[in-house]
Amino acid sequence: METYTLRDGLTVPKIGFGTYKLNGAHGVQVIGSAIDRGYRLLDTAFNYENEGAVGEAVRRSSVPRSELLISSKLPGRHHTYTQAINTIQESLYRAGLDYYDLYLIHWPNPKEDHYVEAWQALIDAQKLGLIRSIGVSNFLPEHLDRLDKETGVLPVINQVELHPYFNQQAQRDYDQAHGILTQDWSPLGRASEMLQNETLKAIAARYHKNVGQLILRWELQLGTLPIPKSSTPSRQAGNIDVFDFEISDADMATINGLSRTDGRLNDQDPAVYQEF
Repeated sequence: METYTLRDGLTVPKIGFGTYKLNGAHGVQVIGSAIDRGYRLLDTAFNYENEGAVGEAVRRSSVPRSELLISSKLPGRHHTYTQAINTIQESLYRAGLDYYDLYLIHWPNPKEDHYVEAWQALIDAQKLGLIRSIGVSNFLPEHLDRLDKETGVLPVINQVELHPYFNQQAQRDYDQAHGILTQDWSPLGRASEMLQNETLKAIAARYHKNVGQLILRWELQLGTLPIPKSSTPSRQAGNIDVFDFEISDADMATINGLSRTDGRLNDQDPAVYQEF
């Protein structure tokens, strides 16, 4: 697995594993399978209600905790400072972990306007040793500018919706200019639909890869970190088998040409969307 080095020095794999809706014993089994296939970055969230399953999969794995990176996210309903500190601690208790490698603010929730307060809590939790690296999710440039202005600290990661129908070029450009790694949620979009796209199928065939592998390779060549999810061991393995080919500039341009301004899957525009 190739890696990125974040601005604060933390080394992270170029592909992580998403755990949304992987709960209970089944979730533990699937997450354990992903670790066995070679994933070392596991992405969860307080609102996924599966931090416990992630922690249990980590404990059952033969891979040492020190070789795994676990990421979770702060929910919108706990953005005030004291709530945020308590929730980070509760996240750790749920997972049975001493620290998180990454912790993100899940959504800015700008109408509530407590995200700067929440960010200060993450900064302090990092100083307390509860978190190794701090980041955000679904933050627009306007939100990031405000974090910088009011706290002097920018995140090392910004996790955003990114897939061929929504390539986030402007956000990626901003993140790169400010030393922020863009991480991709829903990297395969609505997989059942996107994997049948005829343009993507034709390009994938030229590289003797499937469409999912093509998309993930495209995201790597954009300089981002996708976090695909799959419950099938063969697909889990296939999704990280993307380091042995390179997409041409022409094919990269064709894939980028699929992007559209209204490409969000569920119209979740962080400028107005709220999630608690």
